[in-house]
Amino acid sequence: MTNLQSITPIQALQSSRNVADTMAGISAAGGQPSMFSQIFESMVNNVKETEAAKNEAYYALATGQLDNPAEATIAATQASLASDLLIQMRNRALDAYSELMRISL
Repeated sequence: MTNLQSITPIQALQSSRNVADTMAGISAAGGQPSMFSQIFESMVNNVKETEAAKNEAYYALATGQLDNPAEATIAATQASLASDLLIQMRNRALDAYSELMRISL
């Protein structure tokens, strides 16, 4: 007989509140979030919403509540595209930051 041990879940490095504070980008003047942070926040929310819609569509398909299986495929494609767009925007922002860091004054 072998002893089976359960796998411990992966723990987050930062709490979601710390990440939200870091991404908020609150400016010193006025305390308003920057346009940059608002764009990324809306994109992250879009990814969360499309992933939730995909999961709901797959659940409905698996339980027989979805009449048109193409709806599940469309939801999955939308979630994939939202994730890809977020990743590309992150990459472009990092490239722009790197370019700015190379500028010598």
